[in-house]
Amino acid sequence: MRTLTRWMTQIVPVLCLLVLANTRVTAQSGAKTGEWRTYGGDTGNTRYSPLDQINADNFSKLEVAWRFKTDNLGPRPEANLEGTPLMANGVIYATGGTRRAVVALDAASGEQLWVHSEREGARGSGAPRQLSGRGLAYWTDGTEERILYVTPGYRLIALDAKTGNPIPTFGNKGVVDLKLDDDQDMDLVTGEVGLHAAPTVAKNVVIVGAAHRTGANPKSRKNVKGYARGFDVKTGKRLWIFHTIPLPGEYGNETWEQNSWEYTGNTGVWGQISVDEELGLVYLPVESPTGDYYGGHRPGNGLFGETLVALDLQTGARKWHYQLVHHGIWDMDIPAPPILADITINGQTVKAVAQPTKQATLYVFDRTNGRPIWPIEERPVPKGDVPGEWYSPTQPFPTKPQEYDHTGVSIDDLIDFTPALREEAIKLVSKYKLGPKFTPPVVSKVEGPIATLTMATSGGGTNWPGGSYDPETHMLYVSSQSVITALGLVPPPAGFSDMSFIQGMATTGPRLSGGSGSNAGADAAPPAAEGTGTGLTVQGLPLVKPPYGRISAIDLNKGEIVWQVAHGDTPDNVRNHAALRGVNIPRTGRPGTVGTLVTKTLVIAGEAGVVTMPNGRRGAMLRAYDKASGKEVGAVYMPAGQSGSPMTYMLNGNQYIVVSISGGGYTGEILAFRLPK
Repeated sequence: MRTLTRWMTQIVPVLCLLVLANTRVTAQSGAKTGEWRTYGGDTGNTRYSPLDQINADNFSKLEVAWRFKTDNLGPRPEANLEGTPLMANGVIYATGGTRRAVVALDAASGEQLWVHSEREGARGSGAPRQLSGRGLAYWTDGTEERILYVTPGYRLIALDAKTGNPIPTFGNKGVVDLKLDDDQDMDLVTGEVGLHAAPTVAKNVVIVGAAHRTGANPKSRKNVKGYARGFDVKTGKRLWIFHTIPLPGEYGNETWEQNSWEYTGNTGVWGQISVDEELGLVYLPVESPTGDYYGGHRPGNGLFGETLVALDLQTGARKWHYQLVHHGIWDMDIPAPPILADITINGQTVKAVAQPTKQATLYVFDRTNGRPIWPIEERPVPKGDVPGEWYSPTQPFPTKPQEYDHTGVSIDDLIDFTPALREEAIKLVSKYKLGPKFTPPVVSKVEGPIATLTMATSGGGTNWPGGSYDPETHMLYVSSQSVITALGLVPPPAGFSDMSFIQGMATTGPRLSGGSGSNAGADAAPPAAEGTGTGLTVQGLPLVKPPYGRISAIDLNKGEIVWQVAHGDTPDNVRNHAALRGVNIPRTGRPGTVGTLVTKTLVIAGEAGVVTMPNGRRGAMLRAYDKASGKEVGAVYMPAGQSGSPMTYMLNGNQYIVVSISGGGYTGEILAFRLPK
């Protein structure tokens, strides 16, 4: 008995260490133990799970296991549910509704276990980032479990994961006011800062970014600055702050000429933040400064605008950075999570970080030091003629991988279904400025140019969902869309803004309708401006050739695109258009902001928006592709388009796929699929 006891004393600690090693979630290993504990599956945002119960043979047999409507999680229903739920210990955690409530659901049945919401009054109702946001964070030390999220009014809340009650020892009774202790003064009610993204938790640190209203038509050249901060996960104490617009004496301050650092704002981190816990590094994808399309009030390259920045996890000290766009005037801010990937280059393992962008360009760096994996060349770019604007003479161009979607606009990009449609398209764009990537905006004139036509800027390329990465094959998968944005500048109406120029159209010609980019709908256009958008059409048809939406597979060992597919069925307005009767139109894909999920054998993504099915019902499909070839291997019906990125988990022997859907009048709903029992 003594021998057995001595053996148990020696071997049990070893076994425990082995279990911990096998269940530990590293930054590029994907979701482990059949759960989904972080927004991107792991802190490297790979959106990968090795589960394979659902495969090519049975995907089309999936059934709805449970569904959760978010209509009552606020004073009115929401039709823009963008979140990715988490699953830990058999419980789903998600945000939903117009009050951004947090719900805990039974992961097997969808039954609500608890709900928590904050009533923030004018601070919430006037916030720049409202509705349900994109999710929350989960933390545990093995004993205690916490849920952390940011309210519309920009407050960091810590909840007991078992009860939904605020943690009394965190901040002020469970709340850290993010408008305080931010190294700047702002009104606690009207200060223009918020966040849609989920906080990122790594070790003992909660990392929070910042977001603002759209920068297309800013009310002022002055705005709140979007600093990033780290907080102690136990106490809520601020551990560090990183000034995305450097203060005097800090690295990069000299890149803000004429003291423009002092009043310029924005430059927040509104996308998801990634962390390599082993290296102790945080990766920040930073957005544009104020404003998106005119930078004459902020001369200089403007670090750390549109820059990937690596910080020390515990101190917030800058370790390296790479500016992807110098002095941005195209709204090419970095919206997507950096993806951490261990890849193989010349037979050697390299710790890499891959950054998808609105530019439909994948930037890949050694994540330990920021050196490009493949050369990035500084090339001359066109200089514009907008009065008072400051132009960077060069911009960075990665040599690999090649761009995975359209950039710029040329005649070759225009619709060519029929010669007549092509001729009409050429005539339509004749009063606009066309050019390659980094062609600058113009002052809009009735006689022309009305605007610069661009793709892969505010509304194109890859937006906030980012991509996914397979750590086994080293393949990265990314969705993108081909849409046109018109960049025209006009002087603001009297009293609207102190900017010299804002986005607008000095024309009574074809109107560009709707919003563009991630901030659509956040601000109304001024009275004299006709707004921005992606609605320039030929007889109601998209101005550019399809595919309008696609998924690309990129081999990160080689920096090469392996396959591309048109993602999504052909829209009704194209398929049923009178001018296209008798014309063979291959599947065009659909534009939209959709995220991907990669599993042992599949790449999974839902369609954006809805179409009319052959049986007459309206809806969208959740589609699965063979991850090696891109061949579609299955699809299941959804009553609305995918609006939040999918995730997967295993519970009681069943694999589930969960996705948020909404839009087009269909209010937010979480759908969970599994195979028939």
